[in-house]
Amino acid sequence: MSLQRPNSRALVAGGTGRIGTAIAARLEAADYQVFAAGRADGDLGTREGAQALVATAVTRLGSLDLVVHAAGDGFVPRPVADVTEDDWAAAMDVTAKGTFFLAQAAAGSLRESRGVLVIVEDVAAFRPWPAFAPHCAAKAAQAMLTRVLAEALAPDVRVCGVAPGPIAVEPSQTERRAAETLLQRVGEPADVAEAVLYLARAPFVTGTSLVVDGGALIKSGAARPP
Repeated sequence: MSLQRPNSRALVAGGTGRIGTAIAARLEAADYQVFAAGRADGDLGTREGAQALVATAVTRLGSLDLVVHAAGDGFVPRPVADVTEDDWAAAMDVTAKGTFFLAQAAAGSLRESRGVLVIVEDVAAFRPWPAFAPHCAAKAAQAMLTRVLAEALAPDVRVCGVAPGPIAVEPSQTERRAAETLLQRVGEPADVAEAVLYLARAPFVTGTSLVVDGGALIKSGAARPP
């Protein structure tokens, strides 16, 4: 099911970041009641933190129809030879582990509402960037979790992913990153937010990732590091 109902309630984990803020604003404009959560509301690097975040969201909103995982960490360029265990943990904890334990904590509420989990992934899941090895690995794990969780929580809960490409890049990189896309421009956080809203309202879509990258992933010769 998962068609939007009146007074739908959404938790946006990572809702204080650039993309998360845009997602929260778009959902509010679409008449969702939104809890845009930051790190202070619950550490997604731990199971207990994910449980605390969901409990806070349910207390504030009453129930959950939509959960968006837009939190992330560890996006730091580092040569493979220089990657430390701390680098690896920073990339994996919130992104991969956090996705799993947020889903685990929210599953009961989402089953009750026949709701939706949308995971903000990254095209890094599909493209090897040696300077961002932990990030690529974490995002690849996250993309697999989209599929694993979709099967685990079906038929009551839909689970979908959004995989952004060059979104709101640094001004000095805009021209180069735009040239890597078929549309010859970079995207904005609002583009990701629109994709999240679409998936939240798409009752026959689950277990798949919607790539929002202006065609960069398929553009010939575009498999260069950001």
